[in-house]
Amino acid sequence: MTLADVAALAGVSTSAVSRTFTPGASVGKKTRAAVLEAAQTLGYRPNAIARTLSTRKSRMIGVVVSYLHNQFYPAVIERLSQLLQAHGYHVLLFISSDTGSKKDGIDALLLDILQYQVDGIVLASTTMSSQLAAHCHSAGIPVVLFNRLAQVAEASTVTSDNLEGGRLAARALIECGASRIAFVRGLEDSSTTQDREKGFKEELARQRKKLFGHICGEYDFDVAKAATRELFSRGKRPDALFVANDHMAFAVMDALREQGVDVPGDVQVVGFDNVPQAAWGGYQLTTIEQNSELMTRATVSILLEHLETGDPTPRQVVTPVQLIRRSTTRPI
Repeated sequence: MTLADVAALAGVSTSAVSRTFTPGASVGKKTRAAVLEAAQTLGYRPNAIARTLSTRKSRMIGVVVSYLHNQFYPAVIERLSQLLQAHGYHVLLFISSDTGSKKDGIDALLLDILQYQVDGIVLASTTMSSQLAAHCHSAGIPVVLFNRLAQVAEASTVTSDNLEGGRLAARALIECGASRIAFVRGLEDSSTTQDREKGFKEELARQRKKLFGHICGEYDFDVAKAATRELFSRGKRPDALFVANDHMAFAVMDALREQGVDVPGDVQVVGFDNVPQAAWGGYQLTTIEQNSELMTRATVSILLEHLETGDPTPRQVVTPVQLIRRSTTRPI
């Protein structure tokens, strides 16, 4: 069955049939209903690949992440997919390993992305973000960095206020009586880690407190757990921890429990993200909430603006954060 067959049965033009199956195209309700009924009767299925060849638009957005074990990102990808689908686009997911030579990794990943002729790219949770963004810009593909800052001026970015999040964490722990406060870092070359730590240290200094120490969890559950065990095997221990994301905070709490350390009696813990699991009864984690709804909406808005207007002017959006108090910190 062809598009012309559907048009003949529905009693409409072939262009009306084409518009019916083109995401975002304008078509009347009666016409759409007639076309869909005719297509169902004839068993017609539109060919997205053929449409790509004729329009030179794939209606696909590449989303690049390094990992999905951090519960923040599956929820974000789900919301991005929903928002993009509402505008007639679909998500094609790429997982970057962030291992080996960065240049080789970027070249291989970019080649992989380009062969699918994606219309735009969202880069999230990857240490390759800045370099990959520069390559995408050179290739003429609109790109938005999600939850990452870029070293290249041409890239649009959407982040939460990580500096303020660090300040809120320090303020919360001090208000709850903590005095020996340590920081659990993520990846050291990640802009999110750097900004959260910077804001944290700024607030400690403002309140005339010193950072007790730090360990690196690399945004990895097992690494964070092992680092926590090592930290608490020493003589003098911290009485509070600010952890750079909730995923590591869960590992930290598990390690503390294994060593018989009471949370929050012996050690208070603050995470970052407010993933759904943070509210689970087994953790009840006090954390800094990133507004994933605002972040995903801003990302899609910027990307659509780039795609629909052709204007490559980069935009930078910073969304607010807030402290969510639960049971891993003491009452004020």
